[in-house]
Amino acid sequence: MTEPWEPTAFKARVDEVLHRFVADEADLLAGVDPALGPVAEQLEASVSVGKRLRAAFCYWGWRAARQPDSDALVRAAASMELVHAAAVVHDDLIDDSPLRHGRPTAHMALASAVRHHPRGADAARSLAMLVGDLLMSLAGQLFATSGLPAAYLGRARPLWAALARDLVAGECLEILHTGVTPDTTASLKVIRYKTAKYTVEQPLLIGGALAGAGERLRAGYSAYGLPLGEAFQLRDDLLGLFGDTRRTGKANADDVRGHRPTALLAETWRIAGTEEREGLRAVLGRPDLDEDGLDAVRGVMRRLKAPERVEHMIAARVEEALDALHDLDVPAPAAHALTGLAHAAAVRLS
Repeated sequence: MTEPWEPTAFKARVDEVLHRFVADEADLLAGVDPALGPVAEQLEASVSVGKRLRAAFCYWGWRAARQPDSDALVRAAASMELVHAAAVVHDDLIDDSPLRHGRPTAHMALASAVRHHPRGADAARSLAMLVGDLLMSLAGQLFATSGLPAAYLGRARPLWAALARDLVAGECLEILHTGVTPDTTASLKVIRYKTAKYTVEQPLLIGGALAGAGERLRAGYSAYGLPLGEAFQLRDDLLGLFGDTRRTGKANADDVRGHRPTALLAETWRIAGTEEREGLRAVLGRPDLDEDGLDAVRGVMRRLKAPERVEHMIAARVEEALDALHDLDVPAPAAHALTGLAHAAAVRLS
């Protein structure tokens, strides 16, 4: 296990698997009826871009357990990206987000296919929901047909149930906490279940289970994966409001207009005074929030140094993850790759 970690080459391998697999499935779907063409196109669009971090964590969960490179494992790891694609479609639908990667989200893109419908917006949302459902089903199909031995797949099967349950729990918690008084503890719990687990911890554990990793190694994966997954989403919170939309591809106002339970907002609220809280109450959840209102929210956050507090939270979690990694007895290439992935997940511009 001496070859260097080449993220670009790995991403290309995952992309090839995903694009070919989903293109074949989209063709089968469109073959049912020509009217399904726009839905099939959206299925392919949902996996057209991505950093492929989840697949990488699954791959290195396998390699860190001293298993060799394997095309079948790459196919299994690529299924993590279909889980992510499904989660993105559903999340954008729940949040009514208009943009993702600088392009219309699924329910926005599908609006043109149902212009004739008496409830066009509702119909487009329904189509998007079904695209997300199909992507999650395809994730299981790609995993099961990856080419790995059935005994290996059987070791990982229980983790799929946990992945789906935790992801749904996190989405539900976000919905239940949206619009309520911001609370940092509640926000961090949303982050853990909605993002941290399925982004880092569970892909690592699935890769490890496929490889037959022992209990100590699996515990180390969780000790590394959970804080790093939280750091990933905390960075996303910062980018969501302060990032360059040309890089993030998302609308800056989404979290404020939606009054979503982000840790950034919760930390701002926690240290805000009465007057500052009144000002926040006046704009949070307003669908007509303009750029001036958004700048006012940013101004309050900067005065209270909330972004710096979130940066400290990110740094502390990355340090915790790397400390856990250093305590593990994994081959040097795996340690190097997982260190690089930690920085890629937590220090980024999009």
